[in-house]
Amino acid sequence: MGETTEGKVVSQNKKANHDYFIEETYETGIVLQGTEIKSIRAGKMNLKDSFARIKNGEAFLYNAHISEYEQGNRYNHEPTRPRKLLLHKKQINTLIGQTQQKGYSIVPLKVYIKNGFAKVLIGLAKGKKNYDKRETLRRKDAKREVERAIKERMRG
Repeated sequence: MGETTEGKVVSQNKKANHDYFIEETYETGIVLQGTEIKSIRAGKMNLKDSFARIKNGEAFLYNAHISEYEQGNRYNHEPTRPRKLLLHKKQINTLIGQTQQKGYSIVPLKVYIKNGFAKVLIGLAKGKKNYDKRETLRRKDAKREVERAIKERMRG
């Protein structure tokens, strides 16, 4: 799909690109309770160890931590409750078919505010082996060295 994000990025799952090969991305809406959107707008969200799963034909986000809102008093929410993701039926059916293959899972990549609504960018991901992770780190280091050398040449 490859939609581009526009707006303020609230939370990003940096380990996702390290641990998985991201094959497709989908922009989804998220169903929130009262004070959750206020906490998200304040940047109090963490996607570490979170994942998405399809259950009874609906997509849910698990283990995403949205901190309680300071002024929320008794109306506050539970920080790690499962939250429903809003996808089209066709997209859900595609994800069901692909996640039933061995090694595929659905991983949230980032949460951002777009036109006043919280959006979650989820990715269809295939797990990396340890040697793949080392290869990725090697490429990243090589790229950094090349950029550093180019910068040095420009200066001197």
